[in-house]
Parts: sequence; C-alpha cells; structure tokens
Amino acid sequence: MHAALFVPAPFATVSGGYNYDRAIVAGLRARGHVVDVLELGGTHPLADASARASARAAWDKLPAETIPIIDGLCLPAFAPDAFAPDAIASRRTVGLIHHPTALETGHDAATRDTLRATERALMPLLARVIVTSAATGTRLSGEFGVMAERIAVVVPGTAPAPRSPGSGGPGCTILSLAVITPRKGHDVLLRTLARLRDLDWTLTIAGAARDPGHAHALVALADELGIARRVTFAGEVVADALERLWHGADLFALASHYEGYGMAIAEALKRGLPVATTSGVAGDLVTADSGIVVSPGDDAAMARALRRVIFDRPLRAEMAEGAWRVGQTLPDWPTQADAFAVALAP
Repeated sequence: MHAALFVPAPFATVSGGYNYDRAIVAGLRARGHVVDVLELGGTHPLADASARASARAAWDKLPAETIPIIDGLCLPAFAPDAFAPDAIASRRTVGLIHHPTALETGHDAATRDTLRATERALMPLLARVIVTSAATGTRLSGEFGVMAERIAVVVPGTAPAPRSPGSGGPGCTILSLAVITPRKGHDVLLRTLARLRDLDWTLTIAGAARDPGHAHALVALADELGIARRVTFAGEVVADALERLWHGADLFALASHYEGYGMAIAEALKRGLPVATTSGVAGDLVTADSGIVVSPGDDAAMARALRRVIFDRPLRAEMAEGAWRVGQTLPDWPTQADAFAVALAP
C-alpha cells in the first residue's frame, strides 16, 4: 500500500492529534507500507490562500496509485473554492478526523459557521473517514453528512510506559498536559484550584502555546487568582523533561470542554496516575476507582470533587491502583496501526 498523509506544518508539533498521526505512520511503515507525509503551509484550520495553494500543489503531485489521507485539521484547505468536488471524490480519499474543527472552543460564531459549512461540504466526498472515537463518528454521521458505513473507528494506542511513583512529598503535584487552546479548559482548572488554596498542591501546565494570546491570558489569570507561585507554565516539553514530569506527578488533571478521545488521559492511566477530568469521550476512559469526572466548565463541581483527592493521600493511592489496572487494558500502537491499515483497505 502507498499512502500520503496531508497535515499542517510542522509535523513535529507536540499535540495529541500529531502524536496519533506520527504513531500510525510509524506503525504502517513498520509493516512495509509506504506512507509519505505532506506538510502544508499556510494557516489552518481556517485555511488562507497559502494553505489552499499548498494543498493544491501537493495534491497535483500525487501518483495515481497513492491513497490520499487528509488530517482533519487541514481538511478545510481542500474546500470547493480551491478544488473541484470531483477532485476529492474521484480518488479513494480518506479523512482522518480527530474532531471536527467547527467544534473547537474559542472560535467566534462566524468562524464556527464557516468551518462547519466547509466540513459539511467536504466530508461526504470522502470515500472513508477514520475517527479516533465512536462518539466522533456519531457526530459526523448526524451533523456532517457522513454515511455511517463509511466511518471506521481507530482509537489511539498507548506506548509502554513505567508506572509513575509520584512526588513522594506531603503535598499533591498535579500535571496537566495539553496544547494551550481555549478548548482544553486550562482556565477552568486554574479557577478550580483557586478554590482550594487552603490545600497543599502545585500545578504544572505543559503544552505548546498554539494560541499565544490565550497563553498570556492564562498567566495573567493565575496571577489574578493569587495562585501564580503554585503554577508552572512549562511550555512544550518532550523526551526526558516530559518523562520527569510524568515521574513526579501525583495526579493528572484536564478540564477540556471537548475531546475527540483524550490521549493524554490514556497515557496518564497507562502510568497509573489518578485522573480528574470532564465528562464526554475523555471522561469515558476514567472509571470510578481511577479518578473523578465532572461536567465541562464547572469549576465549582471540580473543586468539590478534587478537594478530597488532593487532601487524602490514601485515596489517591487507591485511585492510582485503579488507574494502573485501567491503563493496562488500553490498546497498544501496533494493534491500532493494524486496525488503521484495515480501515484503509478498499
């Protein structure tokens, strides 16, 4: 099989979606498949002229036998104003949709409407749509015009990882790993912890600032809430530095408004870390004995739930055992690469 994956540049970006793409590409190549990665310039997902031109140029160079796979983040660059509809439909084009970009929190109404209209026009043209959760598949079928029989679910895998021993300290070291965008709810987490200033905790937020303005606002919010000394904004962290954060964490927290799956949560569970998160697809990974799940955007409810988890070390230890058990049941990347290859088959 020869496939080409279209992604926004740079492909080295650290995020759940890119980590998924890289792991699948590596898995397919390990099985003897040829997979080219075509990085598109310009602005995504609200594609500008440069993004559309980059998509067009890369598309025109595709060999006839190559299966095009378009990551959903750059799908709008293939909009009908740049491509004739039959350009997508005439090939066995596959969409890789982590979540529709129209659902990204932080867009204004006009941007959401533009993205939704573009995705609704493009997604039905795809011969196959691979999604990272059944819930995303249901939304595509119900809201974006994708026929259910064209949807394949290939959830993310997890890599082997050592168990996190924790900080060993009297307080609770909390880790939140996610790119800095409004959808990830870092502001909700900060407001949550500001309600718990009487407890002994520290928070590290690690992730690339995809939205620099929002990142600056979060730093200001921590100062405004009087918790800046307890919060570290680590930025994009990789390799040994990231491993040290996992190693020393006592609790993983992510207050997302919406997730297509929740890869960081899966990784936390794989390492035996209790998880505090929000309901939805990501929350579905968390069992009652491995963490807590509250409604998105409700910092008061999360504060009530977190109070005992932060204060009660024996409870956290019990949840860590539950998280470890759940984490060992999650699929690995080789298995998911095989599933992806099956989904690509005609």
